[in-house]
Amino acid sequence: MEVLLLGTGAADGWPSPFCRCLSCDDARTRGEVRLPTAALLGDHVLIDAGPAVPGAVARAGRSLREVHHIVVTHAHPDHLDPALLLWLSWNPTPHTVHVWGPSSVAEACRHWIGPATPVEFHDIGPGDKITLDTPDGLWRAHVHAAAHDAEPFGGSPDALAADAVVLEIVDAHGARLLYLTDTGPLPQATLASLRDASADIVLIEETFGDHIDHRTGHLDLATLPSTLGALRAAHAIAPGANVIAVHLSHHNPPVEVLRARLADIGVRLVDDGTVIGRPTRTLILGGARSGKSAEAERRALRFTDVVYVATAAPRPGDAEWAERIAHHQARRPTGWATVEGHARLTQALRAATARQAIVIDCLTLWLTGVLDEAAEHGDWDAVDRALLAAAAESAAKDLVDAIAHCPATVLIVSNELGMGIVPMSASSRLFVDLIGRLHQQVSAVCDETILMVAGRPLLMDGGRA
Repeated sequence: MEVLLLGTGAADGWPSPFCRCLSCDDARTRGEVRLPTAALLGDHVLIDAGPAVPGAVARAGRSLREVHHIVVTHAHPDHLDPALLLWLSWNPTPHTVHVWGPSSVAEACRHWIGPATPVEFHDIGPGDKITLDTPDGLWRAHVHAAAHDAEPFGGSPDALAADAVVLEIVDAHGARLLYLTDTGPLPQATLASLRDASADIVLIEETFGDHIDHRTGHLDLATLPSTLGALRAAHAIAPGANVIAVHLSHHNPPVEVLRARLADIGVRLVDDGTVIGRPTRTLILGGARSGKSAEAERRALRFTDVVYVATAAPRPGDAEWAERIAHHQARRPTGWATVEGHARLTQALRAATARQAIVIDCLTLWLTGVLDEAAEHGDWDAVDRALLAAAAESAAKDLVDAIAHCPATVLIVSNELGMGIVPMSASSRLFVDLIGRLHQQVSAVCDETILMVAGRPLLMDGGRA
């Protein structure tokens, strides 16, 4: 199942618009914006449809044109903007869009649709099992009760919250998602009905961080671990499942502190726009000390199973080179597996699994190793250029194929050499040509290419997507 996270934030997003707390200021400094939580499953199923969804979909380079089903967990405005159906009436789809949700959802939307709007409403509640007919086949959804009927402002109970639900969705291939947002610790009846669900992907809310006296139907850093423990005890979460925190707010500590604390309980923190369930491939280019390796490592921190392929060959007697390698080794998390040497790169890619991330650092040293082998570790200038080029192109073809078919997320670091002075020696000029061609070949099978400048990532146009 491919899950595009359109948003990972709470109702007011993160940073909150009127707030100058430490967490909000940290997020603004980083330029990290989290919109209210929503998810697009493949092309045909949308979960929750708040006002930020159209912009988030466009920013991801997608559209809602192929959506056949919108499943809404409850009618709070961050989860449901009825105006979306007005936009649908302006650009009607050739198929009916089915809107599923508690009865309050249909009631909130009825005044926003015209007689020709291609929409059909379906009321759902805890215990319901529904079928979602999509062009990809039949999906199934099981509706469960949430614990969201709180009185956060001391007033009367909120009817829109009282009928909130959480979802278990199974795609046509059997992949299973739990969508657990806007809920406190789950009711016992929900835990019982989720027994043996064995979900592959879990989106679970974590709204209030260390603020444990909020008295609302949400999770915090005290109740999240116990809720996960109950789910795991019920075998509702598969071993090695992708568990991701959503509905995040500024009540949490700053993002890097939160990331580390969530990792301790097996939960990932990812950015808005992240795609789960489909391997992504990213080429990160840059000059010396541009921050390219640090960027790859930062992105890999989202994963619990990381393989780091260090392509550098040892240089006996070179103390400065040994110091560089030691510096890179020291900053890697101790739980990461390391594969050393250029010759093992393709093998590592072909042996990877879908739940892993592979960090390759770097292609420049990988190509150096290939040419050293072709020259039998001799002087490149003493070897026929055609022989070196043929060896490089053969190895590059095999490498690009391994990257393209790797089931893991792949983060590839390399040095951008084409912006400098033309080298004096023939072999150095050949190397610049070969690495430039390799970058083009690798970039063509990557989802995105990043250029690092002064520690800042610049996204290049194009990509596999």
